[in-house]
Amino acid sequence: MERTVAHELLRIGAVFLRPEEPFTWASGIQSPIYCDNRLILSDPAARRVVEAAMAETVRTQYPGCQMLMGTATAGIAHAAIAASLLDLPMGYVRSSAKSHGRENRIEGRLEPSCKVVVVEDLISTGGSVIEVVEALRAAGAEVLGIASIFTYGIARGVQRLADARVRNVSLSSLDALLDVAVEESYITPAQKQEVLQFRNSL
Repeated sequence: MERTVAHELLRIGAVFLRPEEPFTWASGIQSPIYCDNRLILSDPAARRVVEAAMAETVRTQYPGCQMLMGTATAGIAHAAIAASLLDLPMGYVRSSAKSHGRENRIEGRLEPSCKVVVVEDLISTGGSVIEVVEALRAAGAEVLGIASIFTYGIARGVQRLADARVRNVSLSSLDALLDVAVEESYITPAQKQEVLQFRNSL
């Protein structure tokens, strides 16, 4: 699954390598690589692969799941499609509460003690998704874990998730993607090592 999803991400151009002009991640980190999983939604073939993998991951890794909760905004569509495949209820968590109406941060009917899986598109340092988990826990949900499309495997992010007592299962990873990228001639072995050195330095 890791290699299949990685192949699709590379095929649709969702992964950008730009060491000479680094990208700025949401965490503020300057990175030579950027993964834009929003492009998955625009490609039906990639979307079928990823959403089927997401649904299967929830089904096998979190068999007690009663509801999917997407992260705003990137995780919402993936949570909705996977929930449809699994015939589960779905909602999402805003980055902050609305300033109007019911002033919700959590959207959707979340029952007390509901067993929830958070759907996230990408894990880097883990900060934003941990905030979502904490909001759901504060609302009375039992968060079984996270199902994410891609993880950079940054040590700090792995440790933060462990400290927050939350499990993450990713469909693919930076290590798998770089292996496929070299095999399929998207990048050179030297570029692979450059990206790994960047990741391992964080």
